[in-house]
Amino acid sequence: MGEGGIGKTYVHPDNPDILLKVNRSSMSDERTVKREVETSQHVFGLGLSTPRMFDIVRVGDAYGYTFERIKGKKSLSRICADDPSRISEIAALLASEGRKLHATTCDTAFFPSHKEGALKAIGAADFADEADKQKLLAFVEGLDDAPTCLHGDYQTGNLIVSGEGKPYWIDLGWFSHGLPMFDIGHLFLITQIYSQFQRMRDIIHMSREQLLAFWDAFAAAYSGNADHAAFDAEAARFAAIDVCYISYQDPRPEANQMFGHVVHELVEKYY
Repeated sequence: MGEGGIGKTYVHPDNPDILLKVNRSSMSDERTVKREVETSQHVFGLGLSTPRMFDIVRVGDAYGYTFERIKGKKSLSRICADDPSRISEIAALLASEGRKLHATTCDTAFFPSHKEGALKAIGAADFADEADKQKLLAFVEGLDDAPTCLHGDYQTGNLIVSGEGKPYWIDLGWFSHGLPMFDIGHLFLITQIYSQFQRMRDIIHMSREQLLAFWDAFAAAYSGNADHAAFDAEAARFAAIDVCYISYQDPRPEANQMFGHVVHELVEKYY
């Protein structure tokens, strides 16, 4: 029924409510797919809304999995792009679902610590100025290693809504545990900083003005305060950490110069 950069998706011939995703052989291995399926099953077991995953499948030298089909699904990004008048409403939905996620205690034996991951990422961030790195490390080392559930890639593309209006979390590969502000900082980075780049706007399907408006509505809803300047400043501190974390999880050497500049600007202004 569809083909993307990672692989193809098929409809079950006898049960249209079950889909099969097969990754390209060059982009899949049994261990990675097994972790993806187990992660989704763990998240579902915590009572969080996510499409159910079932079996790991091997097709030749490629691996995939069967999973629940969410009929009429649309990402929050696409909803906002199709009808910008709903940006405030959809931002409030992401805030509401985020607060539920961040009120859930994570399985710390299975999911990694975001704090530990952040410390490794900052240490490996060769693109960052050494003085900036030391400030980030000192800040992260002083944080609690909270057992709170984190999505890890908390943004408008990773919460979908079914045709019946039920929200589901997707793309759980960076799911972890830690302080909720790690997730909030990620959203701040995308909406406030990376929204100036065309590539990010193309991915999210929203203009910079729309993403700035989304953050404003989200921050007010999540913090419960129309004057969210203090909330923004704290999110910006975590956004600087997130630059390093993203680079560590998804290395792209060609972006290193940009990453270093963004980290320096955030550290200079908010630390």
